[in-house]
Amino acid sequence: MKEFDIVVHGATGFTGRLVIEYLLKQPSGLRWAMGGRSASKLAAVRDEVGAPADTPLVVIDSEDPASLQALMSRTRLVLTTVGPYQLYGSGLVKACAEAGVDYVDLCGEPAWMRQMIDAHHAAAQASGARIVFSCGFDSIPFDLGVLMLQGEMQQRFGTPASRVRGRVRKMKGTFSGGTAASFKATMAAAASQPGVLDLLKNPFSLTPGFTGPKQPTAHKPMVDEVLDVWVAPFVMATINTRNVHRSNFLLKQAWGADFVYDEMVITGPGDKGQAVAEAIAADKSMSGADVLQPGEGPSRAERDAGSYDVLFIGHNLAGQTCRVSVQGDRDPGYGSTSKMISEAAICLLQDATQTPGGIWTPASNMGQKLIDRLQAHAGLTFRVE
Repeated sequence: MKEFDIVVHGATGFTGRLVIEYLLKQPSGLRWAMGGRSASKLAAVRDEVGAPADTPLVVIDSEDPASLQALMSRTRLVLTTVGPYQLYGSGLVKACAEAGVDYVDLCGEPAWMRQMIDAHHAAAQASGARIVFSCGFDSIPFDLGVLMLQGEMQQRFGTPASRVRGRVRKMKGTFSGGTAASFKATMAAAASQPGVLDLLKNPFSLTPGFTGPKQPTAHKPMVDEVLDVWVAPFVMATINTRNVHRSNFLLKQAWGADFVYDEMVITGPGDKGQAVAEAIAADKSMSGADVLQPGEGPSRAERDAGSYDVLFIGHNLAGQTCRVSVQGDRDPGYGSTSKMISEAAICLLQDATQTPGGIWTPASNMGQKLIDRLQAHAGLTFRVE
């Protein structure tokens, strides 16, 4: 029996610290440890967040294969908040895939994810490691929202929705410094590595060997034909849509080989809606100099005041329709994300115990079990409208 159920790698970072604070309040019965590069920083954060003095601390050097091997021998699962993952995560994914250790992260870097799928999916299948990327705001609310919508369509009409629209109705809060750093690293990779730009442009970049129908280009403001309001491009769509298509792929095209999905932000009707949509489309703050840095984040009051609300509208070929919404009770980038990744880790270890090894999405691996857990513990609400 291994020493730990979960090691939180990156426990001294902003989001990692929030994960530790969350785990301290959960009566999960799981044995967990704080991981990071510096023993002294780990001890300082342990004391700052009020964790017991005997909370285990694990020093991890992501660049050192021997350090990663030692980590594999001690834990059943690694929860990592150390991004950009394309800079700091490849060795850890490889070690987990080969050792049969489960893994969850907050990755929103589709080109790197595809590289990891190509390199390590077979090894994870062989070892039994369940590797689940994107267990935060990208992409859990979207991936699970579509899963719930499709379940409802199937139950009501006997067929899935071939066309689903994800529409962000409300989002109050900031993107994390880690998200901005990942964006910058991805742009740098696209400029220097052959093939990365093609992966970023391809909606089916995470479905090796499968290409579905042409998908909507959600790059400019427009009037949504179903809701009759203005909508604007949504900055997380480039990762969420890829994960949703991978979920369909891993679920053996349960939503149809002709499945079409896009995401936009609702800005409202009329001239005002158009003006807001155009302002969002012109926004370049994600790549600006004044964006939050990794390790920085909003105050507790700001996190608690944040929230989000996403609507999913599905239509099947017969024109039958269904709507599902997902709401979160904290800011998306930090408060809600730290709860979601923690519950994903607990779900893998306690609920979704029968899923085989491989590189998964939240919907395809944990599905309804994770929806139930997020509603019970993490302040998310999934409902049919």
